[in-house]
Formats: sequence, structure tokens, C-alpha cells
Amino acid sequence: MDGTDIVVSAALTIITAATPLAFAALGELVVEKAGVLNLGVEGMMIIGAITAFATGVTTDSAILAIVVGALSGAAIAIIFGFLVLIMMSNQVATGLALTIFGLGLSALVGHGFVGKTYAGLPKLDIPFLSDIPIIGNIIFGQDAMVYLSVVMAAAIAWFLKKSRAGLILRAVGESHDAAHAIGYSVIRIRFVAILFGGAMAGLGGAYLSLAYTPLWVENMTAGRGWIALALVVFAAWRPWRAFFGAYLFGGITIIQLHIQGVGLAVPSQLLSMLPYLVTIMVLVFISRGSVRQRLSAPGSLGKSFYAAS
Repeated sequence: MDGTDIVVSAALTIITAATPLAFAALGELVVEKAGVLNLGVEGMMIIGAITAFATGVTTDSAILAIVVGALSGAAIAIIFGFLVLIMMSNQVATGLALTIFGLGLSALVGHGFVGKTYAGLPKLDIPFLSDIPIIGNIIFGQDAMVYLSVVMAAAIAWFLKKSRAGLILRAVGESHDAAHAIGYSVIRIRFVAILFGGAMAGLGGAYLSLAYTPLWVENMTAGRGWIALALVVFAAWRPWRAFFGAYLFGGITIIQLHIQGVGLAVPSQLLSMLPYLVTIMVLVFISRGSVRQRLSAPGSLGKSFYAAS
């Protein structure tokens, strides 16, 4: 394998590793912009992964599998939204509980699918463009979900910055009491944002089981939901930064394979823990209130809304 092949192989692997992170991080970014802290991303991703894989294996329909994965993530998000918005439960505790619930439920549902494989998502080879050396395979030979992740990043950036609905959502996240005082339904807006975030997490999980590793393995998300949470803060709640941050973390995740491939004597265990070490460092760093303020965190992030207040 020459140098060009190594570059192309590394780039393709980084893209597949980054795409599920991009979906989950972009969805969580919208949720947090609305003022809700959802620590259940991991659980929503794993449920999306098993339901999408099960649907793909049983129906042989990639489109249906992707849709089911997104809907399954949204279904878990409904539970989360009901508990934190209607029942006023603690957002942190509820998110953690749903992550544990999702991991357990996915193991139960996926028991009969262990050992089975999926053909993977079809590549959208574009005539002539896909034949361009090096960049042809990297840019023009991906599956539809990779392109969808780019479209979602652009759409979310436009929505939050340019649209009236995005301005309202940001207003709710900055000060839910002020938004309520001028007539906006804080609960409804946050509920829609949570549903969207759950669907995006489900898409990320679906990509894991349908394309990244097209088979079912228990706990296959392996902490990616937590990485997505750190990415949102790492990106200072900005969509394009979150998107490119996913590629940075994706590169860190798979770099161990290519370092070992070129013969560098670096312990694989050290490289495997790098993305999680960075995640922990980011979460510890932003736990200080002054840091959150400098990063322009939404003012009402993690705070429950009481209509009578």
C-alpha cells in the first residue's frame, strides 16, 4: 500500500467514525440551545443502533432502517421530555437513567441479532467526479448519510442564526422566564427541540450499526454519546464547530489503527483512551460557572421551567 492509498484509507475511516458523532452532537446542540441538558444521548444512540440494524436485517431496506432508527431515538426523547418538562424531574439524573435504560433495552432487543451482519449502506458514486484521484473516493463516493450530516450542519447553522424560529428557540434557552413573559410556549419549544435531538442521536446510532460496523455488538456506541456532549461545549454551541470537532474526535478515535499500521511503537491502549480523556478534560473544564459564561453557554441551560414563576 503506497502513501496515497494510506491517505485515502485514513480519510475514509475518519469520515465514517465522525459521522455518528456529528449527528449526535448537532442534535444535542439544538437541545442545549433551548436550555435543556440531555445526558441521555448515549441511550438514544444505542436504541437507534439496534432498531435500525434489526429493521435493516429483517426488511433489507436501508431507508426504512434509517427512519426507524431516527424514530426510535425520538421515542426515547419523548420519555425524557415528559419527565423533565412535565414532571419536572432533574435533567441530569433523568438523562443518566435513560442512558442506563437504553443500554439495557438494546441488549435485550439485540440478543437475537448477535452474530448477524448487514450489507452496509450503498455508496453514491457520482460519475466522473468519483474517478478523480484521491478526492474522488473521499468526497464523491460516500453514502447518503454522510452527505445528510453535512446538510444538517448547514441547516442547523442557518436555522439558529437566520430564522425567526431559531431566534425564538435561542431566546427560550437564554431566559425562559422572559420568553414566557412575551407569550412563547417554553414547554412546547423545548419539547420539539428534545424530539429533534433524539432523532439526530437515533440517526447517529443507525449509522454505527448500518455503516460504521455493519453488525450488532452490545454497547457498540462505546461512549460516543458522551463524546457528543463534550463536543457541543468544545464547539461553544456553534454548529459548524461541532461538525468539524466531530471529525477531529473521529480522527483521534481511529488514528491508533494507522499509527500501528506504519509501525510506530505507541501502546494501542494509550491511543484508545485519548478521545475519552479529552472528553473528561472538557467536561471538567466547563463545570466551572465562569468558564461556561466565557463560552457563551445558554443562560437557562439545565434549569427547569415553572410556568407560575
